[in-house]
Amino acid sequence: MATELQASILLIVLCALPCVFGGDSAHGWLDAHATFYGPPEGTIGGACGLEQFKETYSPYTTALSAALFNNAASCGACYEIKCVNSTGQCKTPQKPIIVTATDLCPTGDGKWCAPPQAHFDLSMPAYLQIAEYKAGVVPVFYRRVPCMRKGGERFTMSGHQFFNLVTVSNVGGSGDVSKVEVNAEGEEKWVPLKRNWGEKWETNAMLSGKSLNFRVTTNDGKAVTSQNVAPKSWQYGQTFEGRNCR
Repeated sequence: MATELQASILLIVLCALPCVFGGDSAHGWLDAHATFYGPPEGTIGGACGLEQFKETYSPYTTALSAALFNNAASCGACYEIKCVNSTGQCKTPQKPIIVTATDLCPTGDGKWCAPPQAHFDLSMPAYLQIAEYKAGVVPVFYRRVPCMRKGGERFTMSGHQFFNLVTVSNVGGSGDVSKVEVNAEGEEKWVPLKRNWGEKWETNAMLSGKSLNFRVTTNDGKAVTSQNVAPKSWQYGQTFEGRNCR
């Protein structure tokens, strides 16, 4: 009995901590380039649909080149980036920074952000942590790292009775969502949602007036189930918080 109690207490403590599991930070550094965009206070951008969650991701965010963005599959992923130029463009000492992918870098220039280039268009606060303002385009090393998030995964409901759009945010671990499922009260099956765009996932299932469970799977294959996330009385426009341990 004591052993079971200790195990239960340990599980509760682990789930209360910021999620730092998942990701592939053990892999080596890769080559890329970086620029910056947006105002001095930072920007979230639009391609991932996370503008309303500045308190979660800002100010250290990045837009990804098309090759890295992967049709929004990389939204929410975290990257460690460091400037590697030694001609006075990098800040001294050359410390890395961790950023979250929240936007797509425009490919219209046909160069830096166009396939197959690996490029990071950083928020200004993030860029100025690693490089001088006047540097412009700088060579960098990057690698995927786990996302550290405080609190649980968040589910923001929008739409109407016959069309539900769920924005998934604050996902820990690898951070990049590959699958979202919902289970409504009284139903046995989990209903998969379809990515509408960015981190907005849709379903035509009848969810109004039912308490909801969500299951979120990240691209590393790890899934988190959040039971009774939204009560029967949930309304469109509300955000609900689930679990975030991986």
